[in-house]
Amino acid sequence: MGSARLAQLNGLFAAYKPPGLKWKHLRDTIELQLLKGLNAGKPPAPEQRVRFLLGPLESSEKKELTLTATSVPTLRKHPLVCGPAFTSLKVAVGHRLDAQASGVLVFGVGQGRRLLTDMYNAHLTKDYTVRGLLGKATDDFCEDGRLVEKTTYDHVTREKLDRILAMIQGSHQKALVMYSNLDLKTQEAYEMAVRGLIRPMNKSPMLITGIRCLHFAPPEFLLEVQCMHETQKQLRKLVHEIGLELKTTAVCTQVRRTRDGVFTLDDALLRTQWDLHSILDAIEAAAPRVAAELEKSLSLGLDTQQLPSPRWPWDSEGLSSALGLESDVGH
Repeated sequence: MGSARLAQLNGLFAAYKPPGLKWKHLRDTIELQLLKGLNAGKPPAPEQRVRFLLGPLESSEKKELTLTATSVPTLRKHPLVCGPAFTSLKVAVGHRLDAQASGVLVFGVGQGRRLLTDMYNAHLTKDYTVRGLLGKATDDFCEDGRLVEKTTYDHVTREKLDRILAMIQGSHQKALVMYSNLDLKTQEAYEMAVRGLIRPMNKSPMLITGIRCLHFAPPEFLLEVQCMHETQKQLRKLVHEIGLELKTTAVCTQVRRTRDGVFTLDDALLRTQWDLHSILDAIEAAAPRVAAELEKSLSLGLDTQQLPSPRWPWDSEGLSSALGLESDVGH
């Protein structure tokens, strides 16, 4: 029974990582729960072997002993003798989340570990909700960091914030086109742009494909960010830089990933669902969508000519630093 279930553990699934939990601890917990599920099945019936046991004769009045052929179970493969059948299982992690962040975290088991590499090569976008707090700055851009400065924010309006976000999105979209190595004068580039399939063909800094304000109630505001090649620290720094562009300061109070490729919050398994049965169901449900998305995304690289990496499209300081366009790549 356990071997049959192990053969089905091939694919990708998503779990919800709560804030304050390291991704390694989450992976280890899932591995432990999978092993428990594999070993919880009813063990097969033990093999029988014939042994000659010494016992009294039934028809004899005297206490005479004789050897009698008897079938007895073989205990050499019993779990209490040799231990559990499954003792190790490797689970790979996709785009990671740091300890403070929360949200969708993708895992691969079995052949799904290779699919994680394909997802990386497909340069799929991810969605985040990022909360900010105006009026103060810290050394690590987080609310609980060491306080560096306090400022006023009465002059900040929703219109000013939307204007800054529009400039950020425009600058990043230009950079995305450059890193996609596409000729904008071709029909192919136009069709890819219409379908939203323009993606970088190699490594690049963080690229934001969409950003907007969902809620604005000073000093708090909530952003929705669609991006790729990011780290959570870069998103926190983006909030800090937005505050500077608004002539004030801001810190990030929450980073939550709501989508990673084809996986959304609806697909993410909660803590009570980190068991073998739920994970098998999640792998089966996600398999068709994963295959379709990877086939569509990876086929773009076959039709696009690989060119040398383009020159940085920005050289000035100021707003360019606020756009989060940095040389390090987040995975």
